[in-house]
Amino acid sequence: MDELRNGVLILDYGSQYTLLIARRIRELGVYSEIWPCNDERVTTLTADSAKGVILSGGPSSVHIEGAPKLESSVLDLGVPVLGICYGMQAMSHALGGSVESTTSREYGRAEVVVKKPVGLFEGFDASEHTTVWMSHGDSVTKLPEGFERVAETTNGVLAGIANVEKQQFGVQFHPEVSHTVEGARFLENFVFTQCRCDQSWNMRDFVDSAVETIRRQVGDTGQVICGLSGGVDSSVVAALLHRAIGDRLTCVLVDNGLMRHKEVDRVRSIFEGHFGVDLRVVDATEEFLSRLAGVDDPEQKRKIIGEVFIRVFERVAEGIPNAKFLAQGTLYPDVIESVSIRGPSATIKSHHNVGGLPEDLGFDLIEPLRELFKDEVRVLGRALGLPADMVDRHPFPGPGLAVRILGDITKERLDTIRAADHIFIDGLREDGHYHSVWQAFAVLLPVRTVGVMGDQRTYEQVVALRAVTSQDGMTADRAYLPMEFLGKMSDRIINEVPGVNRVVYDVSSKPPATIEWE
Repeated sequence: MDELRNGVLILDYGSQYTLLIARRIRELGVYSEIWPCNDERVTTLTADSAKGVILSGGPSSVHIEGAPKLESSVLDLGVPVLGICYGMQAMSHALGGSVESTTSREYGRAEVVVKKPVGLFEGFDASEHTTVWMSHGDSVTKLPEGFERVAETTNGVLAGIANVEKQQFGVQFHPEVSHTVEGARFLENFVFTQCRCDQSWNMRDFVDSAVETIRRQVGDTGQVICGLSGGVDSSVVAALLHRAIGDRLTCVLVDNGLMRHKEVDRVRSIFEGHFGVDLRVVDATEEFLSRLAGVDDPEQKRKIIGEVFIRVFERVAEGIPNAKFLAQGTLYPDVIESVSIRGPSATIKSHHNVGGLPEDLGFDLIEPLRELFKDEVRVLGRALGLPADMVDRHPFPGPGLAVRILGDITKERLDTIRAADHIFIDGLREDGHYHSVWQAFAVLLPVRTVGVMGDQRTYEQVVALRAVTSQDGMTADRAYLPMEFLGKMSDRIINEVPGVNRVVYDVSSKPPATIEWE
């Protein structure tokens, strides 16, 4: 806890955005650490343990039986405390305020009016409006003693409270998400003005600690198998491992038949030309497709894929003495959407490399990126000297095209979506749009529609195109691609991909949708 003495402790109440709070604070050059809200260490905290405490949001209601509570001793530490969304409600409830379900529920963007520029709103003008991101059903309806109303939405819903004397603050919105326009400013006010933290932490510290952690975990004789997909996540993991243990690393690229157009050849040529490590390519196409035949449930798909990956790695490990470690490029969005590891968060979907892993896993996992976001991993990749075409690639899901085919997976449907996706991604590159979006891909829908081709009636498949802008994958907005470009992509896909007669464009944001369709 030495680093935490000049940092901020975050207590996790189950929000999908908890680590995003930590990430934003790290971006300010301040160390942060996340503990579950019910961690037994909470009762041992003192005023010297951290410069401040943040209570995260969460999916619960303070009135539900078993709802996570706020340890009252946290409010008696004498350090600044910030409650975000559920964290504000839990703090208000613990201090004698009232929290109620209201008809004025708010999800998404909202306009907040500053009533009194103190605490997180210090430096704002009274009556100033600012755009924030809301996600709540309950609201604080009676303030605890000593608190005042410092901000509200244009709908009159309480948005910010403060007890300036005790340095206890609450906001109903999420300052950590990019959709909150002044989010960084709010957090700067808390971290620097209230907590008086120093800027003494950077990403280089993470690299050094990750390498040291790997060395301690693997020991002097352990061998590591790294599941390599060719994306930035697994490539950065491989680079960290190579720096930590050298030639005791074996990288395994599994051709599962679910990869993009000529992906295996691309990965082999780039990776073998950059790293001097043992790279083994295993063709397991038939094994994956036979197990996925007839399966249309996305959760089942992910679990099957996760298990088959492990079985392939196990077979490779049989020929490598002491290969008891498996390294993966697991990121925090994978973890938080798959399983609650820090607090009582809701499972959104099981990622193949987290919730999809079999119970009889025969490896010790090495996941050095488990608490990082995609853009942070890209920073690491550049620091480790990885080539730009690795570092700057769009994310690609571990289950591959299996979760971009809604419904049954067949070789024919894979050929269809692979061709459509290749046209879309190539078109983005050719027209200069590739680097202006965070992720883009095609999805094959489980429906057919009537069309006309060559004066003949057709009844064929539908492809959906998806492109989003994002910083971290936890939230995302639709990408506003030119209509002329989308029309050109539609024409090419319909003309060049057999069996497709309709193309649509997905304009959903995350939330309420996810980026991938499954």
